[in-house]
Amino acid sequence: MGRIAFVFSGQGDQHPGMGKELYEEYAAARKVFDTCDSLRPGTSEMCFSGTAEELKETSNTQPCMFAFELAAAAVLIENGIRPDAAAGFSLGEVAAAAATGLFDLETGFKLVTKRGQLMQEESEKHDTTMAAVVKLTAEQVEEVCARHEGIYPVNYNSPGQVSVSGLASAMPAFKEEIKEIRGRVLPINVKGAFHSPFMQPASDAFAEVLKDVEFSVPSVPLYANLTAQPYGNDPAGLLAKQIANPVRWEQTVRNMIAAGIDTFIEVGPGQTLINLIKRTDPGVRTYCVAEMDTLLAEVKNA
Repeated sequence: MGRIAFVFSGQGDQHPGMGKELYEEYAAARKVFDTCDSLRPGTSEMCFSGTAEELKETSNTQPCMFAFELAAAAVLIENGIRPDAAAGFSLGEVAAAAATGLFDLETGFKLVTKRGQLMQEESEKHDTTMAAVVKLTAEQVEEVCARHEGIYPVNYNSPGQVSVSGLASAMPAFKEEIKEIRGRVLPINVKGAFHSPFMQPASDAFAEVLKDVEFSVPSVPLYANLTAQPYGNDPAGLLAKQIANPVRWEQTVRNMIAAGIDTFIEVGPGQTLINLIKRTDPGVRTYCVAEMDTLLAEVKNA
């Protein structure tokens, strides 16, 4: 298969029923879900039977997505598919950190649960939202944001796509200006202005939580949202600061490819990341665990 990167999804791809088939078909997945349930009872049931609205709540989304992603990663590894590098988008970075051994599953689940609570608390203090801007350069989006107080460029996803966060009241005027210069604005299925200054209190509080964590060296290069580079000697700083700073996803993907990665497996319930990766470099191979049986069959025949 070449050199493989596991890339772990962020919020927005969650959906009712996610993980149910994994739980029913794979013992490795059941073990992960059961561990998460022992720490936060009802997590599996929320993944399998929760409503879309329940799963959209950040305090629910983050632990549920983490449980799905670590369960899927366990299935891949059990079937002999191991990464040569890893990264995660936003909350996915916590999952990537656990999957590569920066800390163990239980620690990661406790951290992501706390992270979700802190970010939801900040989201509830302001009427904020997020959206993806397409068909424009990052520089064009930055220029428009600078003219609209309370709107920030936050996720540099791929060529021609940048996500923004900010006040819901400021978004209509922002959208209108984007439309005037032939861009499009697409809603994102989250509640809150993530990776913007609105999240600074959550970032500061999460930094305090991380002071008690014992970190290990990741088993493979683990790329950080904050820098688009592999982790160094300040894992706590990288994990805390990314909450209120942009996700540099396009650059992360480019850096991984430059380091020899030619195959990306999205570890999450959707295909958002592999679609972004294909826009960044159409020449790489991409797979997703949302189609686990197909993925495993293709790998065995590769």
